[in-house]
Amino acid sequence: MSLLEIIILLPLLAALVTWLGSPARITALAASLLNLVLVGWAFLNYQSLHGADGAMAFRHARTVLTSPHIQFAVGADGLSLTMALLTVLVTLAALWSLVDKERIYYTSTLLIASGALGAFLCTDIFFLYAFHELALIPTFLMIALFGHGDKKDAAWRITIYLGVGSLILLAGLLGVVWYCSPEKGKLTFDLLALKPLAADAPYAKYAAANFFVLLVGFGTLVSLFPFHSWAAPAYAAAPTPIAMMHAGVLKKFGLYGLIRIALPLLPTGANTPWVQHALLYMLLGNILVMGFVTLHQRRLDGLLANSSVMHMGYIFLGLASGNALGQNGAVLLMFAHGISVALLFMLCGRLRNQLGTLEFDKLGGLAANAPFLSLIFGVGAFASIGLPGLANFAGEVLIFLSTFKNFQASEGFTFLQITTILSLWGVVISAVYMLRAYRKIFFGQPSAGHFMSDPSLLQRVPMFLLAAVLLVVGLYPAILLNVVQVSLAATGLK
Repeated sequence: MSLLEIIILLPLLAALVTWLGSPARITALAASLLNLVLVGWAFLNYQSLHGADGAMAFRHARTVLTSPHIQFAVGADGLSLTMALLTVLVTLAALWSLVDKERIYYTSTLLIASGALGAFLCTDIFFLYAFHELALIPTFLMIALFGHGDKKDAAWRITIYLGVGSLILLAGLLGVVWYCSPEKGKLTFDLLALKPLAADAPYAKYAAANFFVLLVGFGTLVSLFPFHSWAAPAYAAAPTPIAMMHAGVLKKFGLYGLIRIALPLLPTGANTPWVQHALLYMLLGNILVMGFVTLHQRRLDGLLANSSVMHMGYIFLGLASGNALGQNGAVLLMFAHGISVALLFMLCGRLRNQLGTLEFDKLGGLAANAPFLSLIFGVGAFASIGLPGLANFAGEVLIFLSTFKNFQASEGFTFLQITTILSLWGVVISAVYMLRAYRKIFFGQPSAGHFMSDPSLLQRVPMFLLAAVLLVVGLYPAILLNVVQVSLAATGLK
């Protein structure tokens, strides 16, 4: 069994033995720690194995069907390893934060982790899609069974939206397979085989329509405006580890799919003017419309949920730039956002458990008795708004610069650059709502009857882990970019 197969199947096996009765916490933490070591080793050794060619490493394939050609194939480059590293870091933090929870919490979190790792590390479209669907099932169930507030409505909404989005995505993926196949009857789902075929695809006139179908399918999974209304209620209602895993990790699958499948296989579709304009209008909806919606939130869980939807717009802006600098920034911001939103949802869950409320009007003055939580929440909040020195800032700067890479003063602003200028107001909006929330929760006069205490040293470990990652990547983003840009350069982007 190959290294990547072990990484994918280890959480699945741990979930099975946990469900069958093994000690849930010990089993889950042991599996997640081992996976962190394995993914970390693969990430650190990728460049030494493949130098500057950006090729897939650790490849292995097992044939499932010959016609059409489907195989359980795995492989990793800088992009997929970065997403795998995000997955194992958030998984470990989510599992560690579970204290006195039922066995189903550990099982569901491990299943989501296995599904996400399979989606990021498989190189066959069939299994890439199937693993993502596997991760969605425990997400739906956990929100419905153990969620907060109007959990049943949130569970139905996320099920319907993502169910429809997955069907649209499936149609788009089948379209790509058909589009790139030179002859009928010789269909292959192997991404590595489809890539060279895409250049000579016989159905070029369908490229724009096929790309747009993929954009809608993947975009629905990412909460791209206007297919976003499932996300905020679902994250606000979800149990803490599920919110961490879905908002921090699984939602990045849609962005990963666009970078891995849609952009390299359908480049003419991505460059079609009407497709570009549609994407720019939609991402502006994420940034500005959802930014103003977030400003009017009166609860912390609602604010974090809507903020997560808003920040997806910046990542789409990096993809819309159409150059390597923008894609590097998009991948870096995907990683940074995943870490920061997971940290904030973890702290949000702790506030809910201790205080019984997340309404800003009922909170205040918590920093007096919980200085550590105040500090760590500040790290997550400042990362979210793009404070220099933290990981999100580096990704956002690269994205904004990428949109002006080919700027010519004599030609004036393009629609892309006008979109970027408007998007900069989102930075101001996010700073306003996040700093205002921070002040209302931790400063001022404490509300009567609400007391918050700092966690124990062991409970601080996952908070330290995520905060340290934000700081390290923020101060030295090359630790990720040196690996990511090698792989993205292999796609031919400049």
